[in-house]
Amino acid sequence: MYTSGVEGIQKEFNISSKLIVLLGLTTNLFGLALGSVILSSLSEIYGRRPVYLVSVLLFGLLTLPVALANNMEAILISRFFGGFFGGTMIASAPGSVTDVTDDQYRALALSCWSLGTMNGPVLGPIIGGFVYQYLGWRWLNWIVLICSGISLCLMFLVKETYSPALLRQKTMKRQKMTGDRRWWCRFDHEETGLQVLKTNLVRPLRMAVLEPICIFWNLYVGVVYSVLFLCFVAYPIVFEGARGWTPGLAGLSYCGIGTGTAIAVVLEPLIRKIIALHPQDPITSRPAPEAAVIAVCIGSILIPIGEFWFSWTAQPSVHWILPILAGIPFGLGNGLVFIYATNYMAGSYTVYAASALAGNSIVRYGLAGVLPLAGEKMYSTLGANWAGTMLALIEVILIPIPFIFYKYGHHIRLRSPMIVKRDMDSS
Repeated sequence: MYTSGVEGIQKEFNISSKLIVLLGLTTNLFGLALGSVILSSLSEIYGRRPVYLVSVLLFGLLTLPVALANNMEAILISRFFGGFFGGTMIASAPGSVTDVTDDQYRALALSCWSLGTMNGPVLGPIIGGFVYQYLGWRWLNWIVLICSGISLCLMFLVKETYSPALLRQKTMKRQKMTGDRRWWCRFDHEETGLQVLKTNLVRPLRMAVLEPICIFWNLYVGVVYSVLFLCFVAYPIVFEGARGWTPGLAGLSYCGIGTGTAIAVVLEPLIRKIIALHPQDPITSRPAPEAAVIAVCIGSILIPIGEFWFSWTAQPSVHWILPILAGIPFGLGNGLVFIYATNYMAGSYTVYAASALAGNSIVRYGLAGVLPLAGEKMYSTLGANWAGTMLALIEVILIPIPFIFYKYGHHIRLRSPMIVKRDMDSS
């Protein structure tokens, strides 16, 4: 929702460059990247529920300095820490879904969860456009605070789902009831909290720079996600600037992308059946992780199609429905890439999946935080047609990555140091 009020913030604080105001998006995403790693580690030490409660409370409180800010510095600092504590819902929520679902329904459950993470960036401008138009930019934060309060109340109804935390709680309760300290569970002798935190911070970074699977998938998903966030720069230019739409109406232009991501979730049962037809891995008796890359290959083609379509229908002489419809293949492609690239990395690394995905989050949000800063200058210099075309060409250049992993992924996994180590440890 923040990007909907960029113009209002710029006017109120007499800021000459919109780039400075967009730093609020960057700092928030940087905080999200850091928080998703640290808070997910804490959830494995103390359990999901206490981390959720504290994080949602602090996230809500940190919207207050933004809503009441008298300068840009307060906004930037508050949004960084707000993103930090908001990261727990992105990093730990998939773990909660995994805690309460079995193999049969896990993919569907994670797809439903991803509908929120993918459509959040789309729904924000839709709501934010009307809020900013009628109530001003400060009310964008009051709305977030209200939603945070509702979320916090709902969090009190959520029970602990992390099995090690539940067993530790049961052990402590039994010790207290009997007065016998000999009661123990198998998680009592694991690494200390500090050791877990250190491992979970170092391993994602190490995998991100040393693991071939992580290097290429972090690059690909990071670029795709960054282009999605560049839409927050491109859409206001195309619909507010060129077509003269009000902020509220301009926010509705994101409906195409939202529809596309929703279709990606609806297609999950069909894609699951297609994946099941893939030859099974002789060791696990399940389809190999590369089976999920089929959907990523389709998404990698749909994304530049949507980008090219949007770029060359952006001018005011073309009917407004056409650039909005371009968001459907673009959003569908993004949804397929996000869901099934995650499945592929998780299926490849299994016990190290959390570290692989944490590293992916750092790269994804890092790039998404930096590239939109160049978007305003790029679109004003090249125009919507050629700026969008350049982004689409970059996405076309990266198309071979999922296709190569679909065909040669098995051989690449055999050369992965972490996967080799995992297999040796389990043998």
